[in-house]
Amino acid sequence: MDMIFIELQKNSNTPLYQQIYNQIKQDMIDGKFPVGMKLPSKRQLEEFLGVSQTTIEMAYDQLTAEGFIAAEPRKGYFVQAIEELAYVQPVKPEKITTVPLTESIRYDLSPSSIDTEHFPFIAWRKYARDIMDTSQAHLLLLGDPHGDMELRQEIARYLYHSRGVDCTPGQIIVGSGTEQLLPLIIRILGKQARYAIEDPGYLMTKHVFSENYRQTIPIAVDKEGLDVKALQCSNASVAYVTPSHQFPTGTVLSAARRTALLNWAASDSEFFIIEDDYDSEFRYRGRPIPSLQGMDKGENVIYLSTFTKSLMPSMRIAYMVLPPQLLETYRQAFIPYSSSVPRMDQHILARFMADGQFSRHLNRMRKIYRRKMHTLTNLLKLYEPNISFSGDEAGMHVLLHIQTDRTEKELIHQALEAGIKVRGLETYRVMPSKAPPSFLIGFGGLSEEDIILAISKLLDIWNIKKTVTPR
Repeated sequence: MDMIFIELQKNSNTPLYQQIYNQIKQDMIDGKFPVGMKLPSKRQLEEFLGVSQTTIEMAYDQLTAEGFIAAEPRKGYFVQAIEELAYVQPVKPEKITTVPLTESIRYDLSPSSIDTEHFPFIAWRKYARDIMDTSQAHLLLLGDPHGDMELRQEIARYLYHSRGVDCTPGQIIVGSGTEQLLPLIIRILGKQARYAIEDPGYLMTKHVFSENYRQTIPIAVDKEGLDVKALQCSNASVAYVTPSHQFPTGTVLSAARRTALLNWAASDSEFFIIEDDYDSEFRYRGRPIPSLQGMDKGENVIYLSTFTKSLMPSMRIAYMVLPPQLLETYRQAFIPYSSSVPRMDQHILARFMADGQFSRHLNRMRKIYRRKMHTLTNLLKLYEPNISFSGDEAGMHVLLHIQTDRTEKELIHQALEAGIKVRGLETYRVMPSKAPPSFLIGFGGLSEEDIILAISKLLDIWNIKKTVTPR
């Protein structure tokens, strides 16, 4: 058996398992694999590609489900006859003329951008240098599949003091991003689970559920967050929520709805809440919003978070906290798997946290982002009531609402022609809305000067006039 050629783009937005699936499937369609050919084992492909067995298994499961390959017990995976499959030529999408982004974008107002100027490079370099030493040679070997204990201990300590999350290090699973952890949750919850998602909500979540052939039920979000009454009337058994700072609207799930949501989960042993606490570190008004996991008495909350906003998106370290009743199920399902996060990265982060550098970095960035938020909102107030905004209590974006006869797509294209990239709220909706256009205005990656220049230019090209003269 020869090793098949697969080229992975690890910086791509396409999940690794989907890249593997796509390339094997296309090679079969192109006739490169003869019928009956044995594919490499999951372990062989894991070692060859440098990815986890979870990733390989997800790709093979998808190919098996679609009939491209078949699994024979104790023998392996074998190519099936393509002639027996109904293959539909994909419809070519309508050609859309766009502005070349690499040349035209001057201001990127995407909500995912972060401030890179104030990253603690000197401190991080010190920990990286200490880890990259012959005394740490054991880190070249595979570690705990749940993530190294040193990092999980620091995460547990941090979560307890900052978010009120009550867990042991043994409940924490470290992974290379929310999009890698969510499929693991999907598998342990079983095929019968039906997922309620926020509408509007995080696009990646719906994509992951769809890719794993799970039913999703959109539940509307209003000024109090997820409509729990609508959830109760649905046939959902799992609710995916961003309660502390709903993405993308920025609303906070009200106290009454938090209680109602937890009571809903406690009403059935098969009901669970997936709490995505993606940017809880950056709150600028009042006390931090308590986590649902910390309030949960029935142990029905799966807690998810990441270091994407607090440190850097490229590090690809996220984690989940499983309730005890799911932990054993997880262990049995993923016994042979390895952690998808390099051990050296785990230990650099663990030391960074243990020495208090992470807390100091968060305190510093909280002040920086607060100043940027104030710069943005003070400028927007000069245009009220021609515009309004919301979601300015936390996070790194606000929601800008505009009264206009123009469509969201028209305004986005107009901004793009002027070198400004913005995202509209409709992008994140499942169900269409007749509400006036709204836009996510991310400020994390811009300087205060650029925030003023970008917003002034944006509202000017949209022909929105100031109603207040600045002092």
